[in-house]
Amino acid sequence: MEKEVTIYDIAKIMLLSPATVSRALNDHPAINSKTKLSVMSKAAELGYRSNTFASNLRRKNTNTLGVIVPRLDSSFMSAVLAGMEAVANQAGYNLLISQSLESHAKEKTNVKTMYNSRVDGLLVSVAYDTEGFEHFDNFVKKNIPVLFFDRVFDHPACASIVIDNVQAGFEITSHLIERGCRRIMHVTGNLKRNVYAERYQGYRNALAANGLVPDESLVLITDLSQKAGAEAIEQLSEMNEKPDGIFITNDICAVACVQALKKNGYNIPEDIAVAGFNNDPVSQVIEPNLTTVFYPGREMGEVAVRTMINHLKGIQKMDTANQVILKSELIVRESSMKKH
Repeated sequence: MEKEVTIYDIAKIMLLSPATVSRALNDHPAINSKTKLSVMSKAAELGYRSNTFASNLRRKNTNTLGVIVPRLDSSFMSAVLAGMEAVANQAGYNLLISQSLESHAKEKTNVKTMYNSRVDGLLVSVAYDTEGFEHFDNFVKKNIPVLFFDRVFDHPACASIVIDNVQAGFEITSHLIERGCRRIMHVTGNLKRNVYAERYQGYRNALAANGLVPDESLVLITDLSQKAGAEAIEQLSEMNEKPDGIFITNDICAVACVQALKKNGYNIPEDIAVAGFNNDPVSQVIEPNLTTVFYPGREMGEVAVRTMINHLKGIQKMDTANQVILKSELIVRESSMKKH
C-alpha cells in the first residue's frame, strides 16, 4: 500500500519547515502568496490529502454527527435525512449515517462504531426490536449528546423530537368513525416502540370517546411490511364479523392492504374504509388514493440537527426535560370516504 504524503515530505522536498508548509496549506496570513502557491502546487503534484480527522481531534471535535436510522429505504427517513443534511452542511458539519436494519444487534454495533469514530453528537431513531439503553451508556458517561427522533427512548440525559402520535391516532380513528365505521381493525407495529404504542392509545381513545367497545381480536401486531399487509387481509377474510374500517400505522403496509382487499373483491371505501400513516408518495399512487397522516420528516431532520449543533456550539442547551413535538396533519382522501 502506497504511503500517504505528509507535510513533512513536502517540507523536506521544498526545504521549508513543516510549520510553514502547514500554514501555507491552511491559507495563513503570515505566509506570502508566492510561497502559498508553490506549496499548494507541490502538494497537488504529490497527491497530498489533508487529514481533517486528525486535525479535528487536536481541536477536541470532529465536526461530525452520527445518525442511526432503522432503514434508509423509507421515504419518511429520506425526508428526515434531507433536512439533516441541509442544516449540517450550512453549519459546516458532516453526517456519518448508518442503518440498523430494524435489528437491536446491528444498532448496538452502529452505536459502538459511532463512539469509536468520535462523533460530536449522536442522532438516533431506534430499531423495531431494541430493548434497553445500555449501548448508549458510553455517550452519556462522556457527556456526548444523544438526541432521539421519531422512535425515541425516554431518558433523562437525552432530548427527543416526535409528533403527537396519540393525537394523530385519535384523529384518524375518529375520522373513520365519522364516516360510519363501527368495527375498526388496527394494524400496527411493536407496541414497545413509542410511535406504535401511542397511535394505538389514540385509536383506543377515539373508540372510547364514541362509545365503541374495543375488540382486541381486531388489533394485529406486525412488522408493517407489504407481506404483513397481505397477511392482515387474509386474517380479516377469516373473521365471522368483518371490520368496516382499517387504520394501519404506515402507508407501505396500508397500500398492501388495499391491494389485497381489491384482489379479494372488496370495494374501497364502500365495503371497508382504509387509512394509513406517514403520507408516503405511494399513498397517492394507489387507487383509491389513501387517507393518511402527514408526518413532517424534513422538518424533524432540520430541527434535530439544529438543536444538536446549537447545543454543541453553546448557543442553546438541549432541553432534555421536554420533548419537542412537531405538528402532524390528517390528509383525507378517497380510501376512507365511505358514504353514510
